[in-house]
Amino acid sequence: MIAQLNQYYPVRYTAFFASLAGLCLTFLIWVASGHGFLLFLLFLFLSSVGVFDLLQKHHAILRNYPIIGHLRFMLEFIRPEVRQYFIENESEATPFSRAQRSLVYARAKGESDKRPFGTQLDVRALGYEWITHSIAPTTIDSHDFRAQVGGTDCLQPYNISLFNVSAMSFGALSANAIMALNEGARLGSFIHDTGEGSISKHHRVHGGDLTWQIASGYFGCRDENGHFSPEKFVENANSSQVKMIEIKLSQGAKPGHGGVLPGPKVTPEIAQARGVPVGVDCVSPSVHSRFSTPTGLLDFVQELRTLSNGKPVGIKLCIGHPWEWFAIVKAMLEKKILPDFIVIDGAEGGTGAAPLEFSDHMGMPMLEGLRLVHNTLIGANLRDQIRLGASGKVISGFDLARTLAMGADWCNSARGFMFALGCIQAQTCHTGNCPTGVTTQDPKRQLALVVSSKAQRVKNFHHHTLESLMELLQSAGLHNPKDLDLHHFSRRMSEFETKPLSDLFPTLKAGDLLTNKKDLPDVFRLYWDKARADQFHLY
Repeated sequence: MIAQLNQYYPVRYTAFFASLAGLCLTFLIWVASGHGFLLFLLFLFLSSVGVFDLLQKHHAILRNYPIIGHLRFMLEFIRPEVRQYFIENESEATPFSRAQRSLVYARAKGESDKRPFGTQLDVRALGYEWITHSIAPTTIDSHDFRAQVGGTDCLQPYNISLFNVSAMSFGALSANAIMALNEGARLGSFIHDTGEGSISKHHRVHGGDLTWQIASGYFGCRDENGHFSPEKFVENANSSQVKMIEIKLSQGAKPGHGGVLPGPKVTPEIAQARGVPVGVDCVSPSVHSRFSTPTGLLDFVQELRTLSNGKPVGIKLCIGHPWEWFAIVKAMLEKKILPDFIVIDGAEGGTGAAPLEFSDHMGMPMLEGLRLVHNTLIGANLRDQIRLGASGKVISGFDLARTLAMGADWCNSARGFMFALGCIQAQTCHTGNCPTGVTTQDPKRQLALVVSSKAQRVKNFHHHTLESLMELLQSAGLHNPKDLDLHHFSRRMSEFETKPLSDLFPTLKAGDLLTNKKDLPDVFRLYWDKARADQFHLY
């Protein structure tokens, strides 16, 4: 009923329409009786505010909720005097704290990200982490840090920024959000992952670099039966915008879980991008149909690399059973086929809606998964030939630095860039009622997100985050992100004990898994020898 009413009468404009009605009524009363002039001025003021809200292009909340949207900003204004005593402190809200969101907003808007009066974190609390600094800081010329992606079989290597837009599909995000992210990526010279929903017309408007993600639904490269189509793959893969191709095995939000986009939500635009019928349930299976073994996966990697004329091809996964990951590595050694990159998604990721049990308890967190992958490749003498990306709540310079020290060559962020677009963590992403136009397909709601304005904020957030990484490196006495190591970071284990992260996450030596079977961490000792290249299941 509300949805039908909203089609003809936007309920969120109630305050604005009420002020216009009040303006007309008080004007008539004033003219007829000579009374009510002050009320007329009040409604004139409110109506003027509403008109301004609808016309301005900087605040999506005000464009979607004229007049009444100011209540949010009023609460923001009084927050320091009220929230810290009566509601919550800066670090309590989840999944991202107010302090984290405020940092992104400030950097996206180009405002000061400085904060007075010291840290609001409890430095004596279990788990507190910090980076050690140097008495002899360095000077770094540029924050435009990059890593080259592409192994010996890659003919078109890509020079990737160390901070990029993680996978979010058109359909999950609005058209305006996709266009703003892609334009921001173009302006800032970083890459935009399409998510499994493939390449829509909105990705192509501004021409920003793309990682084309291919998942179990093979959207954008499928035949009428939902199977992989080499012919359709070539059509998209040879686009100059597509710089890398990513095979998604699982995602942090709901690893091992398929999905269904209900038919009524499959609009003509979404159907065109995904290559599916309009109005018919769009199914993402939980497994790939193109391969069923580790060796089959690597054959698929090589097939895509050949069909794309040598573009970097990699895989994305949230680590689950360690023996399945070991099986993939053994297949690499047996087949002599290597992905150009691997993206490790953490279980703490979550732009996509998922069952609570999956969000809370399924999959390995990003840092542990990344370290396992990094160590395995070192132990198999493959680390120098494969680049690693990582995603999972990476939004600050410190997040970047710690993740790079864990073994990543670059980082991706999804929710960080959503905040840069104006997301307020309303957590209504799956309902279609996003108040800022980021995750809705409602054409009226997404008009609140002005592409040109938000694209600049996306660029700013990227720029200032990498700038903060550079400043951390300088303070630590380092010259390059490659110099980061876990011994630069420490974690509080108890009130009176701290340890460097290098003690908590030991590093294998080159070739350990091939020659040295002694003194390995338990996960390798228990499962490495039992993993097989020809099957994912434990031998």
